[in-house]
Amino acid sequence: MTPQGMPSMDPRPSGLTIGTYDTYREAQRAVDYLSDEKFPVEHTTIVGNNLRQVEKITGRLTWGRALTAGLASGAWFGLFVGLLLGLFTTGNWLAALLTGVVLGAFFGLVFGGLGYAQSAGRRDFTSRTAVVATTYDVLCDFKFAEEARNHLAKLALKGEVNPRLPEHPATQQPVEQPLQRPHD
Repeated sequence: MTPQGMPSMDPRPSGLTIGTYDTYREAQRAVDYLSDEKFPVEHTTIVGNNLRQVEKITGRLTWGRALTAGLASGAWFGLFVGLLLGLFTTGNWLAALLTGVVLGAFFGLVFGGLGYAQSAGRRDFTSRTAVVATTYDVLCDFKFAEEARNHLAKLALKGEVNPRLPEHPATQQPVEQPLQRPHD
């Protein structure tokens, strides 16, 4: 705890594992259930394990898609700029808006084409990237671990989530993971 009585913002996880879940949603539901049961959730932490970067390929990137994406993003930016100009102009705000959209679309089209041309076919696909964990542990301060584990056992009996509950907290080694630093 900090001097003001607030929990520490130390990013290193510590405490006893009170449940392991296959999805973040299940781990989040477990902590939400603890909160519903008036448990002091400020003593819990959700830790994602075995992080992976996953890149889902969404399609081929062609000249048409590159130009269309550039045009669309430029038009949106132009709309934003046009709206700002329209707010601060004493003249025709609609003209400012349309000018912003047209110029934004034109420059977006140009920069979309230039970007695709510079790639020279090295990355002819579109994708979405996400960082995901294979499992999620819910940790709790030692002082509250047994109470939290008992609450989560009740939640498991309801069948809402499917945790892997660890052995009795008194026999478990606490988790204290130092930050990994590159070797100098």
